[in-house]
Formats: sequence, structure tokens, C-alpha cells
Amino acid sequence: MKILFITKRVPFPPNSGYPIVVYNTMKGLLQLGADITLFSLNPIKGRIDREDIYDPVFEKINFHSYELDTSVNVWSAFFNIFTNQSYNVSRYYSEEAARQLENILRENVFDVIQFEGLFVVPYLDVVKENSNAKLIYRAHNIEFTLWERLSHSESFLIRRKYLAFLAQRLKAYETDQINRFHQIFAISEPDRQSILRFGCEIPMSVFPVAIDLDRYKVDKSKTSFPTLFHLGAMDWRPNQEGLEWFLDDIWPDIEKLNKDLRFYIAGKHMQRHFFDYDSDNLIVEGEVFDAIEFMNSKAIMIVPLISGTGMRVKIIEGMAMKKCIIATTTAAEGINCKHGHDILIANSADEFYRSILQCIINPKKWMEIGDNARVTVEKDHGIQLITAKMLEIYEGLVSA
Repeated sequence: MKILFITKRVPFPPNSGYPIVVYNTMKGLLQLGADITLFSLNPIKGRIDREDIYDPVFEKINFHSYELDTSVNVWSAFFNIFTNQSYNVSRYYSEEAARQLENILRENVFDVIQFEGLFVVPYLDVVKENSNAKLIYRAHNIEFTLWERLSHSESFLIRRKYLAFLAQRLKAYETDQINRFHQIFAISEPDRQSILRFGCEIPMSVFPVAIDLDRYKVDKSKTSFPTLFHLGAMDWRPNQEGLEWFLDDIWPDIEKLNKDLRFYIAGKHMQRHFFDYDSDNLIVEGEVFDAIEFMNSKAIMIVPLISGTGMRVKIIEGMAMKKCIIATTTAAEGINCKHGHDILIANSADEFYRSILQCIINPKKWMEIGDNARVTVEKDHGIQLITAKMLEIYEGLVSA
């Protein structure tokens, strides 16, 4: 089975949600004997040098990349208004990248080509013109909903109207493209339902985040208690928004519960203002070298998301590390978890306060929830299980 993956960024190292999803898919399929080629856009902001990639998965794939500038340009954004294109998407398209992809397609015959997310779909036409492979679209998120949320929360009128305009364009593009593939992979059941409401008429399957459970070695002897932590990429607006809400409305009361309680915040692209909070018990670490070791050393994971779609990879990783996770309904959406069993759901300041208090006064509680969380992940998110099912769909499409 020869498979081409097209990605909006280089998924090495697998240190945040999108790269982890793509990386683990490739790793699992390689173990099943697939021949994998990867074509990645390589945005200048966050550019990855292939000479810096030291990874056994990387050594087993055929890798191609194209560097491009995806940053927002005021003039191009302005002139885009007078076109019928989504500016969010068009920033990821380059004629030179399309020519490079065309050359790859002319030199290789693929059974399956998988588009990883909406921002590489502009390359669909060049793929259709140069390949007879079966085409799959994996929806990592319902992208336009984030921009709708941003527009609703924006107080400045002109900016609010522009964000709503971007959301409308993005929605139109997203809904126009879904029936141009042979198969869609949604990352959660709620996302599948959203895509169906777009008018999806092609086969669709749900494939949740897959993780390599062997990587998540739990050592409770390293866990410091009482500690809370938040781990996530801070250039993603929903993470910023949720953490700001927690720090402004919830944390001031929480830190009074216990003088030894510490709240650790980590993640790449940490915004400057998080370092300015006036709290002796708040430790802002920024990007950490080893996320697994970071999670090993902390007790309770806080995920206060109030917007966003898809599936939170960091929650799956936290569950694999036997962490007690206190999260909003939005954060836990799509994950097969149950409040009070393998997660604690909190949607208000009062619910977060009571959940954290419960864990502090009854340490056995958070440990039980963490143990149950690992069982859930082993049942639903193992890399071998998910990629084997994915390969079955590939084989069915190719043989049809």
C-alpha cells in the first residue's frame, strides 16, 4: 500500500496536537508494512530543518517539503476581500509548491493520498489532475467555528465584522470541498455530525487520536502533590482564552486552598502576559523539553477550554500518563470518558473550585481517576488498533 500524506507543516518533532496525530498515523501504518511518502508545507515561522530531524519514523519515509511564508499580510488580506477565496486557506497555497507536488505525483503511483486538514486542500486540483489514487480528507477540526467564536468575542466593531467575514468565507470553502474526496476521516463523533450537516454525501469514519502507549511511562514516585498543571501550545487562541479565564476568575480562589499548592503552565509560544500574573504560586515555564517528564512530575491536569473543535491530544496524553484531568465539556468533547470515573468535568468557576478541592482533600480520588483514564486510553486510542482499521478502509477503497 503506497500512501502519500500532504500536511500543512512538518510533523517532526511530534510535540503538539497536529504533528502527533500525523506522526502516529504514519508510525502505525509503517508497522503494518505501508510505503509512505510525506509532502509537507514548511511555513517560515516555525520552519523545520530536515538536518535537525533525528527520528526512526523519518528515516523510513520518503520526505519532501516546501518552504513558504504563511504570515498575514495586510495588503494581501485587503485585496482578498474582493475575491471569492478564503484568506485563511489561500495563504497556504503556492504555485511552486503545487509544481513540486505535481513532480512527485508524476514520478510515483500512489494507492491513497491523504489530505491532513483543510489548509492543504487547495492542492486537491493538482492531485486530481496527476493521480488516480483514492483521496481522503482528514478533518482535524471544524475550522470556521473558531473564527466564528473569535468574531463573537471581539468588542471592536470593524475587527468583529472582518472576523465574521473570514469565518463565513472559511465555512463556504469547507462545505464546498467535502464531497470532492472518496472518504472523510473525522477525529470525533461531534465533528462527524457537523460535517454531515454540511451536506456530506461520501463515506465518513471516525478515527480518534492514536498514541503510542509505550512512550507514556508512568512513574508516580516523581509526582509532586499538590500540584496543578496546564500544558498546550499557546499560539492557539482557544488555549489562550481558556487559560486567561481560569487565571482571572478561578485561580485567585484556588491558590488560597493550600499554601503549598502550585500551578504550572507550560507550552510553546507562551504569550508574554502570562508571565505578568501576580501570584507566587503560579509558575510559568514556557516550552518544556520533555512533555512526558513534565506530566510525570505533576498531579492534576487543568484544561479550561471554552471554544474549539476536534479532539484535545493533550488530554489523551494526560490520560495515558494516569493524570486526573479536570476539564470543561468543550475540552473533553469527542473523548469516550465519564465524569467522576476517568475525568472530572467542570464548566464554571464553582465547579472547578469544588473539583480541585475534592482532589486536594482526598488524594486517593485523583489517583483512582488517573488509573481509570489510562484504561480508557488503552481501549480507545492505541496506535495499532486505530491504524489497522484505517488500513482496512484504504484497502477497501483501492479494491472497489
